[in-house]
Amino acid sequence: MKTICSLLPISYPLIQAGMVWVSGGKLAAASANAGILGVVGAGSMKPELLEKHISKALKLTNHPERLAVNVPLLYTKSKEQLEVALQLGIKIFITSAGSPKTYTDWLKGQDSKVIHVVSSPEFAIKSEAAGCDAVVAEGFEAGGHNGRDEITTLSLIPQVVDAVNIPVIAAGGIGDGRGIAAVMCLGASGAQLGTRFVATVESSAHDNFKQAILSSHSGSTMLSMKKYVPVRLLKNKFYEEVKALEDRGATKEELEKLLGHGRARLGMLEGNLEEGELEVGQIASLIHDIPTVENLVQRLIQEQRMSLPVGCFF
Repeated sequence: MKTICSLLPISYPLIQAGMVWVSGGKLAAASANAGILGVVGAGSMKPELLEKHISKALKLTNHPERLAVNVPLLYTKSKEQLEVALQLGIKIFITSAGSPKTYTDWLKGQDSKVIHVVSSPEFAIKSEAAGCDAVVAEGFEAGGHNGRDEITTLSLIPQVVDAVNIPVIAAGGIGDGRGIAAVMCLGASGAQLGTRFVATVESSAHDNFKQAILSSHSGSTMLSMKKYVPVRLLKNKFYEEVKALEDRGATKEELEKLLGHGRARLGMLEGNLEEGELEVGQIASLIHDIPTVENLVQRLIQEQRMSLPVGCFF
């Protein structure tokens, strides 16, 4: 089976997702050291903070070629974030929440690889046409910002695989080796995991947030704020306020006012489990420990190999 290891300088076809307030330099470096793609999540960072985290990652790994930066294009300083990363030698970029046409040609002109996050086969086709090297096809189960069409990973991956000729990396609802094996049997060239890496030693997430994930159950998350920016939340007091507004038909402006500024930082980085926004995927209820990244990656590889049919190993 052809994997993204032929596209990216990694030992295993796995990507640690770039998440706001979670994927800092320490987590990215640990992932790179473990043989997978380590991603600094730029979504919560001003350019100067991004520079610090990339520099930190570079100091903590002997594999700078395995480092990438995720840049959501909806932010006003996304171009500055990309420029900072390029200046520090980053050559792999994962873009999301915007048109793949915006920076792909420019980045590839800088000898970079570009991967775009999509939630439908139609967006995957546009990404391929824009020159992207691969796509991350992210299903409805994912945490963080999500697609409005609510296509689940099991349905999405084969549709995207059939729609494009570039590698497809599966994301959304993948938290162990069984999930990795499943999406690769559907044709994915690799897998991106987010929530599973939140609950690791090297993650920047507050311990309260990590413990909340360990305490979650199958109904603990819900996709919310579809009128504003769809995001899957761990249920808490803030979620209940969002739900109450949505149940009475709140406008986008009302939801934006409730969200305000700094809600995600308050919950995910500072550990306020009542007032903070806790972005997390449906896979949370399958997470029961907080391992080091190295131990987690080795476990994922072993689980995946034990789950795949004969002849489908890495």
